[in-house]
Amino acid sequence: MSSPAAAPIYRELPLGGSLSANFETGADGVTLVTSTEPLQPYPQRLTDRLIYWAEASPDHTLAAKRHQGGDWRRISYAQALHSARCIAQALIDMKLSVERPVAILSDNDLEQLLLTLGAMLAGVPVAPISAAYSTISQDYGKLKHILGVLTPGLVFASSASAYGRAITATVPADVTVVLTSGTIEGRATLTFDDLLATPPTAQVEDAHSQVGPDTIAKFLFTSGSTKLPKGVINTQRMLCSNQQMILQCFPALGHERPVMIDWLPWNHTFGGNHNVGITVYNGGTLYIDDGKPVPALIGETLRNLREIAPTLYFNVPKGFEEIANALETDVALRDRFFSRVKMLFFAGAGLSQPVWDKLDRMAELACGERIRMLTGLGMTETSPFAICANQAEVKSGHVGLPAPGLSLKLVPSDGKLEVRYGGPNVTPGFWRAPEQTAESFDADGFYASGDALKFIDPSQPQKGFAFDGRIAEDFKLATGTFVSVGPLRARVIAAGSPCVQDVVVAGINRNEIGLLIFPRMDACRELAGAAPNTPTLDVLAAPMVRAFFQRLADESHASGTGSATRVARSLVLVDPPSIDRGEITDKGSINQRAVLLHRDALVEHLYAGDDEAIFLPHA
Repeated sequence: MSSPAAAPIYRELPLGGSLSANFETGADGVTLVTSTEPLQPYPQRLTDRLIYWAEASPDHTLAAKRHQGGDWRRISYAQALHSARCIAQALIDMKLSVERPVAILSDNDLEQLLLTLGAMLAGVPVAPISAAYSTISQDYGKLKHILGVLTPGLVFASSASAYGRAITATVPADVTVVLTSGTIEGRATLTFDDLLATPPTAQVEDAHSQVGPDTIAKFLFTSGSTKLPKGVINTQRMLCSNQQMILQCFPALGHERPVMIDWLPWNHTFGGNHNVGITVYNGGTLYIDDGKPVPALIGETLRNLREIAPTLYFNVPKGFEEIANALETDVALRDRFFSRVKMLFFAGAGLSQPVWDKLDRMAELACGERIRMLTGLGMTETSPFAICANQAEVKSGHVGLPAPGLSLKLVPSDGKLEVRYGGPNVTPGFWRAPEQTAESFDADGFYASGDALKFIDPSQPQKGFAFDGRIAEDFKLATGTFVSVGPLRARVIAAGSPCVQDVVVAGINRNEIGLLIFPRMDACRELAGAAPNTPTLDVLAAPMVRAFFQRLADESHASGTGSATRVARSLVLVDPPSIDRGEITDKGSINQRAVLLHRDALVEHLYAGDDEAIFLPHA
């Protein structure tokens, strides 16, 4: 008889103890889930923590970014506070306010961080906007809409060369424009150095004293799909209570000042609220990563990770997949990455178990122990941290239980349980959109997320929840059979690695499920043995590539247990998802509804017949 496998050894990580909750189910089937752990006191303003750390350790590095791709340019807590005060005075002089806030068009950098902190001191909201709306968009439609909602008094961008065209097309002539570098022909602009050169006065302290828990700190705009982006109000109470929730779930943040290296865009809540917030709240250091988990930019992320050893590391599943693949062959990277990291954390989508397992193997090779991979569920409207899986055993798909101070309402909806949120980290609504705000909250004031949860073990509710997809994405076949999109999509993406970037599930009012597949072209080119400049159509027509997708179609059909999970036909798409049409965000998230709406002709083609371009299961 073989001996049982030894339990894996994990690097020590102080956790807040497994979360627990009270469950109360009413006669209507609605379940109220409330954390049993009270939320501890938290500051009124995030800038209170900046001031604290600037006094406690003025020379400690708050943030760093490579200067023009070279050495790291660092800013200490004391430098950051002084610069923020100068900027706050400049914004006060410009008479900016919640009605005339700051709009930020460009990517993460030190200037954006200082501008955000300065605006918080002055009580002026900032609105970081996806850089893609200025640099990739062809019509600037979403940027025009967002600026129209905001009516900003100041627009900031890092460079005239990258953002000048968008500014000329969308920013009214009476709005102040601030640039880090360059000028825009025919437009008066200020430089970022002009803001830094403004001497702070007592007005800054007076303005800061007026900032309280209900003061709006940010407007974060949703990506928008079939509708235009909505401006989610983010108050100081939301940001600070959320950081205290995180600290209670992960007390290691208070034992060792965190060191992070991160690419996640600050116009998204995960990067801008969660990760920047962790840094400021806990006196940490954030290295701004110019890389991304895409073939052209992942090399920069790996370069940075060879140099900077994080104490905790956050990413989306695609980022962890790219890093896991690199760790297999790069021993120096592997040893550096695992040298002091104590926690890995993903959000935004489910992490496939094969990637998770590979990270465990690489950690054991590097240091003889595994690093805990933790996760949860939240959204822009919850600041974002809300539900946390910090138990000793966490698996792909688990999201855990509500964080301290948070309540959930689980409402039956088409055979699923929609999760609704209540707590101090929940938004009061959408900026200048009263109808959308009213539609999003129920009679008890809970925010209706549209996400579905299911119990990991209904007989043991304390084990927590697993993510059960987006209710808005799920649909019924013509037969009345209900299709749960999230689990099916995750299964196909995992089976299609490495040649599948993402999948959209079709079949609304059809007799069977179909797939629209976005291929990962670098992997397809490698499989085909094609040169980098080979046209997409030629790559996808290569015999090895066609055979790969045919096998995927066969396996997706064979693994189905009924019409709700059996894929009957697939179509590999030539054109990548469009950010202008809301099909994808700059974080890489696919919007199912937008793809199906804008590619309805391809959906019709998918179901029209047995065309040879469509992958059908072999008989």
